[in-house]
Amino acid sequence: MLGLMQDWPMLCHRVIDHAGLYHGGREIVSRSVEGPIHRTNYKEVRERSLQMAKRLEKDGIKVGDRMATMAWNTWRHLEAWFGITGVGAIYHTLNPRLFPDQIAWIMNDAEDRFLFVDITFMPLIEKIAPMVPSLEKVIVFTDAAHMPETALPNVVAYEDWLAEVDSDFEWLELDEKTAAGMCYTSGTTGDPKGVVYSHRSNILHSYMAVQPDMMNLGSSDRMMPVVPFFHANGWGTAFSCPMVGAGMVMPGPGMDGQSIYELLSEERVTVTAAVPTVWLSLLQHLDKSGGDLPDLKSVIIGGSAAPRSMIKAFKEKYDVDVLHAWGMTEMSPIGTICSLKPEYAALEGDQRYDILTKQGHPPFGVEMKITDDDNKPIDWDGKSFGRLKVRGPAVASSYYKNRGAEQFDERGWFDTGDVAYMDQYGYMQITDRSKDVIKSGGEWISSIDLENLAVGHPEVAEAAVIGVHHPKWDERPLLIIVKKDGANPSKESILQFMDGKIAKWWMPDDVIFVSEIPHTATGKILKTKLREQLKDYKLPGAA
Repeated sequence: MLGLMQDWPMLCHRVIDHAGLYHGGREIVSRSVEGPIHRTNYKEVRERSLQMAKRLEKDGIKVGDRMATMAWNTWRHLEAWFGITGVGAIYHTLNPRLFPDQIAWIMNDAEDRFLFVDITFMPLIEKIAPMVPSLEKVIVFTDAAHMPETALPNVVAYEDWLAEVDSDFEWLELDEKTAAGMCYTSGTTGDPKGVVYSHRSNILHSYMAVQPDMMNLGSSDRMMPVVPFFHANGWGTAFSCPMVGAGMVMPGPGMDGQSIYELLSEERVTVTAAVPTVWLSLLQHLDKSGGDLPDLKSVIIGGSAAPRSMIKAFKEKYDVDVLHAWGMTEMSPIGTICSLKPEYAALEGDQRYDILTKQGHPPFGVEMKITDDDNKPIDWDGKSFGRLKVRGPAVASSYYKNRGAEQFDERGWFDTGDVAYMDQYGYMQITDRSKDVIKSGGEWISSIDLENLAVGHPEVAEAAVIGVHHPKWDERPLLIIVKKDGANPSKESILQFMDGKIAKWWMPDDVIFVSEIPHTATGKILKTKLREQLKDYKLPGAA
């Protein structure tokens, strides 16, 4: 016997319909690429999304066609996602921080037909477009007055292109498993791999994200997604905010500490999300300017581990809670968020921060397990490391064109490539990427734990740890430090700061100072490049 409920497919356009109809006046504020602050609302975004869908249909765009976007977070980029999915096409976000050849490879692999681009990136697109035979049209997110000169063919201003039709359009009725979006992994090893989101997975992910123990979003919030839409599906914010009617404040190209602070304070943002490097810039600006954050309730930090010192600074200086998060492009992306369950809610001081530095616990819809190399489960004892595997309705079942099939097993478990442990209450802690864990004398050392500890030193701006060959122990940790401006810490002062906070045998064998640490296009430390740069390095006394 089947239930007698309506067959109501979960489609992305239903989210903007809900926001436009029931939260229509809720404000969407953007720092425009042209400069001025732009204000609109969900009602207007819905109308323009319908208009865009009609315009795409007029241009011959069909279900399944890939529409690339290379743009900052603004109202135009938001309405493009709904316009594209509303006609059955697929938004395909491109990361402008990748090398031009990488972007061209990704566009060719996806066979993108159209590209929506901000004027910021036109010089980059002029290099890439001739390498992409499938690309038919470039639509620049601006109006005629701000259109840059270009020699590329078939380039139009978005506002002019959009104005050629009205918004009298009915969304396509699609199977909820129809592809809605594409995002490629950063490809630090091998070629990038395409992750394909469905309408259903985007909606289910949004239900997960807005829960009280996750992002805790509601219609009274003003959410500022600093994380770009081109990073891991925009952390789902393009769908989760309109789903609950939360106002949106979008930073556009203004990603520096001062610009972020201006919007946080002037637009009374209550919730915001970004990677740690953005918040480091904000905290440095606040230290210099003496600013405050009276309206901000929570900061969601993901992409890489949030240092303990950063979590403490937000709470103790500005009374802002940090929600430490972990996820992956393959997970839409939320995997865990570190809100406090009743078992930990009464903790104070260092014991509380011990928990808040963990990656947290998963929402309903994400299942996790820790296994050894033979796929045998490892106990959740809060200390035993193993491979982290996940599955769920918003987790990839395979990559585009079936690349990387070895990461998925027959029961749907996806091997994340992370090394982690879990405690008895379901809190997960990432200790490393499997390729970055330091194997010393048959035991594992977490490079992430060492990095987070070192960054707590008052004169350290950034830290990275890699394993270096040792004739007796196989590998030993090398600590690489970027000093804060005007500071001059010594190797001895840093090791003394770390002493007593970790096991003796975890202590780095050496400390070196560099002017900068290489990063991936998504802001993570690029350890493959560090290892290449230091391939001839010899630890003291290890020759």
